[in-house]
Amino acid sequence: MTGRALPGRRPRTWATALTSRVLPLRRPHALTGVLTSVLAVALATLAIFPLKHVASVVSLSVVYLPAVLLVSTYWGVVQGLVCSLLSAAAFNFFHVPPTGRFTIADGRNWVSLVAFVVVALAVSAVAELARSRAMEAERRRREADLAAAMARELLLGEDTRRALGSTARRVAEALGLPSAAIVTEPPDRADAGDPGRRIAIPLRAGDGETVGTLLVPRELEPETEARLRLQVAPTLAALVAIARRRDALQAQRVQTEALRRSDDIKTALLRAVSHDLRTPLTSVVAAGHALGSATLADEERTELSESVVSEATRLADLVDKLLDLSRLQAGAARPRADWLSIEELIAGAADAARGEPLNYRLTVDPDVPEIRADAAQLERALANLLENARRYGGDEPVHVHVRTARGSAGPAGDRVLISVVDHGPGIPPAEQPRIFEPFYRGQRASAAARVGSGLGLAIVKGFVEANGGTISVRSLPGQGTSFVISLPIAPVEAVSA
Repeated sequence: MTGRALPGRRPRTWATALTSRVLPLRRPHALTGVLTSVLAVALATLAIFPLKHVASVVSLSVVYLPAVLLVSTYWGVVQGLVCSLLSAAAFNFFHVPPTGRFTIADGRNWVSLVAFVVVALAVSAVAELARSRAMEAERRRREADLAAAMARELLLGEDTRRALGSTARRVAEALGLPSAAIVTEPPDRADAGDPGRRIAIPLRAGDGETVGTLLVPRELEPETEARLRLQVAPTLAALVAIARRRDALQAQRVQTEALRRSDDIKTALLRAVSHDLRTPLTSVVAAGHALGSATLADEERTELSESVVSEATRLADLVDKLLDLSRLQAGAARPRADWLSIEELIAGAADAARGEPLNYRLTVDPDVPEIRADAAQLERALANLLENARRYGGDEPVHVHVRTARGSAGPAGDRVLISVVDHGPGIPPAEQPRIFEPFYRGQRASAAARVGSGLGLAIVKGFVEANGGTISVRSLPGQGTSFVISLPIAPVEAVSA
């Protein structure tokens, strides 16, 4: 594990910090331990010479104990035993009479030497035990920190797949692995693209269900693999299971919200349609009853007949728009592309616009080419735009301008832009994002009681997008509104609205 602290880990006490610094998890190299033993014994042997003048030789054997303790702590009991025997040999050879030989003249020195070796071995065993317990405590602390970090990543993040990636990086960092990955597939399919090179550790929840797989490199130390399987994998499986349940609950909530939203839309649809259908039907029925009267004058009969035709035409227009919208929403309005002229397309749309003859002014740049699209759909879309522009523009003429926009990617990105501009009251900025929604009518349109179903712009957007184009709006209150249709010049695949 690297020395960088993981975010959110618990504060360490001074004892834990001191232990982790003094007793690292990995022992130093054995050769370094041998060299340290030799050097420490040599220093202790030299230190005893001046101390002979202030203490007896037998009592000075304790000078070797710090060396034995140091070696035992860092390199283990075996190296401590070697250091103990080396210390006893050096003490015997250099300081126990007769010096210069491995013999002992006084029996009391044998007792002292044996006692020194026993004490040295005991010190080595105690140091090894303390070291192993310190290592275990540090390992458990780091595993707890890793579990806390994994819980924070998986349970606090909104994107579970992204959280799995960051959690895998934390596992690799904590255990010193070159790489790691967490996938939601079972082990038999998780490593299908790279079999044999990684170990697939299944992540099983408390009920035995496999919720994912932890993939790690195959070249692992047995101790590290055991930690992964026994400590990391169970915790990770529980967290992944909780995250998946949370995702399921969120998806269920989104679906419930969508259903509620759909019910609200259906209610608004029925309310709008019933109102828009009832008004012309009521007028037609009333005029039909009145036409049966024998006392009607010719002028009144003519006026009622015109009212029947006008309201029936309005009703037919609403039915046509409802059918167009239903086809668009069902994905059944696939365009039949053919080459067509923009000028002829706009002229046909002006003739198809319902109501009084349209007063418009058309300007077309000379470099505008033909486009490949569905003439009927685009004509219907432009007719709706022209009708809206006449309705809200008052007596002012509607301006239509056609030009070419060159794309940065070459001819394939060239587009034709059709701008339909009126001089009406404009659309407030707060309403502009919603004007393409079905049945939406702005507050000014509703307050003015202007005739309209709120379907025209939704149909325009659907037909334009079905032919690979886009539509945008630019408007300032009191300065009119400009709708811009952008259509590709190059042939495009037919797309669903």
